[in-house]
Amino acid sequence: PPLLGWTAVTGQIDGHALLLVLIIFAWTPPHFWALAIHRREEYASVDIPMLPVTHGVAFTKLHILLYTVIMFLITLLPFVTRLSGPLYLLGAVVLGGGFLYWAIELLRDKNPNAPMETFRYSIIYLMALFLIMLIDHYLFPVARL
Repeated sequence: PPLLGWTAVTGQIDGHALLLVLIIFAWTPPHFWALAIHRREEYASVDIPMLPVTHGVAFTKLHILLYTVIMFLITLLPFVTRLSGPLYLLGAVVLGGGFLYWAIELLRDKNPNAPMETFRYSIIYLMALFLIMLIDHYLFPVARL
């Protein structure tokens, strides 16, 4: 969706548009795998080869954390590439810290609700990240390089 919207408005595919796609691409595995852990038994009972079914829950939790770190770093790129300004950077760090918290909580395996809490947070995270990016765009316009 962001690539289509960007292209529809500007008439061209830009590196910044691809960066938005990359954010969603990196967000998808930890988002979906958290739900897959919660629904593991259902996937297994109908032979759907989801990561928690094929490689185990511990492996999946570790990879959720790894992908969350990658996603966190990717979400800093809009600031680095001057797509966004300081409000976005602050939001990306705070929201990313929250996502890292839930990924670590999931890996610690002490909270039986952690898979769904991580999944729920991931939904709020992506919406809030793009909302902050939009607000930042209007409050702190960044000069293009």
